[in-house]
Amino acid sequence: MSLNSEQYRAVRGRSVEICSRLEKEDYVVQPIVDVSPPKWHLGHTTWFFETLVLLPNVPGYKVFHPEYHFVFNSYYESLGTRVIRTDRGNLSRPTVDEVYQYRQYVDSAMMKFLEAEIIDSQIAALVDLGLNHEEQHQELLWYDIKYILGHNPLFPPYHEHTIENDLANLDLGWHRIDAGVYNVGHDGTGFHFDNEEGRHRIFLEQAAIAKALVTNREYQEFVDDGGYKRFEFWHAEGWDWVKVNAIEAPLYWYEIDGSWHRYAMNGLQRLIPDEPVMHISYYEAWAYAQWKGLRLPTEFEWEVAARHLNWGKLWEWTESAYLPYPGFKRVPGPIGEYNGKFMVNQKVLRGSSIATAPGHSRVTYRNFFHPHLRWMYSGIRLAKHE
Repeated sequence: MSLNSEQYRAVRGRSVEICSRLEKEDYVVQPIVDVSPPKWHLGHTTWFFETLVLLPNVPGYKVFHPEYHFVFNSYYESLGTRVIRTDRGNLSRPTVDEVYQYRQYVDSAMMKFLEAEIIDSQIAALVDLGLNHEEQHQELLWYDIKYILGHNPLFPPYHEHTIENDLANLDLGWHRIDAGVYNVGHDGTGFHFDNEEGRHRIFLEQAAIAKALVTNREYQEFVDDGGYKRFEFWHAEGWDWVKVNAIEAPLYWYEIDGSWHRYAMNGLQRLIPDEPVMHISYYEAWAYAQWKGLRLPTEFEWEVAARHLNWGKLWEWTESAYLPYPGFKRVPGPIGEYNGKFMVNQKVLRGSSIATAPGHSRVTYRNFFHPHLRWMYSGIRLAKHE
């Protein structure tokens, strides 16, 4: 079976392009545990292809460096020990140049492997997973680069033209969801992750879902009304999060001389009222909905309504816990560690974002994060009972 080597080249090249405007010092910073240094992302995505594709399938393949397996393994317990996540920012070595040499070495071997036209369907599926895995890390790169630059006291811009341009969404009104039984989950054709499998029926009560995301103007009304000082709008856990972390506004918001600004990828800017509010935690999304007397949609309400919505600019928090679909089974080996072991204490987000790689989004995609996280491109879509 022949795989498209140009697709491989394009996906791998996009990671390099995202990092192309960084200074070398930017590649090694890890301000918080959730942010990985860009250098680590470039190495880890390369490690995936070397460890899971080349080593088992290319006779005599010689690894680029014997210690890189320890350095760039992320969370695959079945593949051995690794640098703990909090220490990724302590890796002054390998250098940025050495990581790029590693990518070139593995890419050269992968191109020869893909162009040999002897790939079976199982290996092809593994390479496809590796490319989608890299696209996930490309989105994480955008999150992490913004956090690194946005927490530098100089607020350096990434570039004048960024993925954050033209975010405004002025759709009005609500889309009604009729009560009834619906099929949800992936239909099995085309690439998808295992957590989308298990197409099944669900019953939904009549409801309505907003056609537009909550805007900065709307969310500022919540802030100005003391939303972060009024416990009655928050889950107990969310209220503890607000108090412990002294949260007063969304991530990257700064009040300067009486007006709100936000750090954007092109630098510190005045808040644009009609843009959707972004970098919102689940706690904040839920509190805002409570303040409005509304709620968040479930992931199944979102999926049923998606074709009627203008989605794809921000990941959208849902009220659904991240749980397996009926019949979900973890496959043995490292691939089985990909999604299943994270199905606890997390909330589902639906849609995609401006940071999502081209062609990587679909209606059944199930993203998931812990409720306190907000460094990703996340926003709020409201729902209500009818």
